[in-house]
Amino acid sequence: METDTTSPDALRASMVDKVRTMGHAWRSEVERVLRQVPRHEFVPEADLETAYHSWKAVITHRFEDGASLSCASAPYVVAMMLDQLDVQPGNRVLEIGAGTGYNAALLSELTGDAENVTTIDIDADVTTQASRALQTTGYGGVRVVTGDGAAGVPEHAPYDRIIATVSPWDIPEAWWNQLAPGGRIVLPLRWRGQARSVAFSEQEGRLISDSVELCGFVYLVGDDEGERSAPITEDGTVGLHWDRDQAVDPSVLKGVFDQPRITAWSGVTIAGDESHDGLWLHMTVTDSRTCRVNAQSDVSADVCDPIAPLRSPALVEGGSLAYLTSRRQETENGARWELGAIGNGPAAEELTERLCDEIRAWSSARDKRPTVIAYPADTPDNELAATPIEKAHSRLVLTFDDKLSTAM
Repeated sequence: METDTTSPDALRASMVDKVRTMGHAWRSEVERVLRQVPRHEFVPEADLETAYHSWKAVITHRFEDGASLSCASAPYVVAMMLDQLDVQPGNRVLEIGAGTGYNAALLSELTGDAENVTTIDIDADVTTQASRALQTTGYGGVRVVTGDGAAGVPEHAPYDRIIATVSPWDIPEAWWNQLAPGGRIVLPLRWRGQARSVAFSEQEGRLISDSVELCGFVYLVGDDEGERSAPITEDGTVGLHWDRDQAVDPSVLKGVFDQPRITAWSGVTIAGDESHDGLWLHMTVTDSRTCRVNAQSDVSADVCDPIAPLRSPALVEGGSLAYLTSRRQETENGARWELGAIGNGPAAEELTERLCDEIRAWSSARDKRPTVIAYPADTPDNELAATPIEKAHSRLVLTFDDKLSTAM
């Protein structure tokens, strides 16, 4: 008898199998609910193959300018964050960013009761669609709220688990207040130009991470007060992104690419399918000058040649900068890419050598992740484990010191 490999059930099973091979849905209960909930019914405008593609998001709602506002996150990302959240039966859960309602359905299965789940979104069209899908699929008990996600939903607090499927630059005070003592919060937090899905547990008034994973999400609406960006070329084709607590003045960087270029190489190589992304995370721990440079696709490599044009780590010091680059090398085992740094400006030599030092330090322990500790904004300096990244509602400390992180 032939097996139908195109049915929703078969495609869903294949999706989960692929997500598992990617290292996600390692919690048995997460695998179970992914196999159980019909994802395609939450994205009815998508064909079945798209609905069950293991690493593609399905955009369901856009701003008038065409930017995506809401989507069903890629299944591997959904699985990754649910692994991080560790929902237990009976947990009360708040989701920031309703999306299609699919994640709320999964959370309903994990907690064992749809009435334990509250999801909020600022856009009424999104919540209307999510409510309809949840009703249709048997999860009508989920509370779907239209409102500002940054404010949470205090009337149903406290929550044992909070998950954000929109990316904040800071941790809103309301989320701190609505999280139960000892609870967990998972959010795609942004700092130093990059974003990570960070799983925090509440410990004596602080949030301490035990998982930090690469991710990318639509920004939390209205949460742009701390992240800065500006062009650093006259034609606006190269830009810089940094945080408000960094001493960056984009006006003094104008014309920096007209200055002599210095290139330095680290001796560290990677294969074509090997990620270098952990380097950026490492740099955010060890050098407070870390930010992001982005170059449009038509920018000549003679002007700016970052390893990834739209998203590359950089170091900035006054009117100088250095950014990550690479060059191809042929070896007996095939092509590899050597990582290095290109710098411009008076401090280019120091910055490029510093970036190469960072590459070598990261390369010696590529899988190591820092602990992220979030303190309330009024925490005095003498109670911090290290120099913080200053945000509006929190002081963020990143450390590779296991003794500091476990002593909190």
